[in-house]
Amino acid sequence: MIQKLVVTGALGHIGSYFIRFIGSRFPNLHIVMFDNLSTQRFYTLFDLPTNANYHFVEGDVRDFDLNTLFEGNDAIIHLAALTDATSSFKNANLIEDVNLGGTERVSKTCASLGIPLIALSSTSVYGTQSETVDEMCPNDQLMPQSPYAESKLREEMLLTELAQTKNLRHIVCRFGTIFGVAPGMRFHTAVNKFCWQAVMGQPLSVWRTALTQKRPYLDIVDAASALAFILERNVFDGQIYNVVTQNAAVVDITDIIQSVLPMTKIELVDSTIMNQLSYEVSAKRINNLGFKFKGNIETAIRETITLLQNANYKTKSSVFPGGG
Repeated sequence: MIQKLVVTGALGHIGSYFIRFIGSRFPNLHIVMFDNLSTQRFYTLFDLPTNANYHFVEGDVRDFDLNTLFEGNDAIIHLAALTDATSSFKNANLIEDVNLGGTERVSKTCASLGIPLIALSSTSVYGTQSETVDEMCPNDQLMPQSPYAESKLREEMLLTELAQTKNLRHIVCRFGTIFGVAPGMRFHTAVNKFCWQAVMGQPLSVWRTALTQKRPYLDIVDAASALAFILERNVFDGQIYNVVTQNAAVVDITDIIQSVLPMTKIELVDSTIMNQLSYEVSAKRINNLGFKFKGNIETAIRETITLLQNANYKTKSSVFPGGG
């Protein structure tokens, strides 16, 4: 039974939701929330539930005393990372330092202390021409399309090596693109960004090559549920698991948004990541363990838009006559 847990990157999009969610699955859990506050998300510490025991520690995984931080805990959830794939082209060295360097320190500390680790990767490591890909896809057939995705693939290889040489107990979760409401929610990824643009009355900026291409997406509820499932089942088997709520084309997402906000326009734009290919990702491996996905992209889009609408009276009143 998990009693003490450290979550790195605890105030981010996923972390800020997870630290609230996990207390309901493990009553009286002691949760150490570790974050460098680089994004100034102090507000994600507001109104934490009372069903868990929380302790916040400010620091960076690249230089903090992780031995002291991790010692005595039952598991480490490593969420700390820079995750904006598009901007990673401009700061590839920083991505390498934060993502790969941070994961190296975290994983080596876990190995030395004998603490199991849940590490996050990304389905963006695929980028293959195969219609559907799964965890059995060989590394030489993976086609990461950004420095961010490349860093995640190198992290996976590092963890495999440490499992073989240092007996690291771990699991790697390749998460789809996150969507859904969370206290530390960000708006740089497709679904959330489109919701923001639509409510603000802006055209949806869609990469010119991407409108009909399929991508894997992950509801924040399913993300937190999958992490809790792994802890409950003690699934530290050294394998990679895809965690994907739904594969969807960009046009599927824009259609949902336009059904809610009919005046929304689409603007095709060029992107650094212009050669990324259409692909779908199978999550059968984690399904076979008994995990069930419950998220829904349309429900999450409608919830996000509803929460944002008071920020734009004009959009709200034009869509809902008499509103405001």
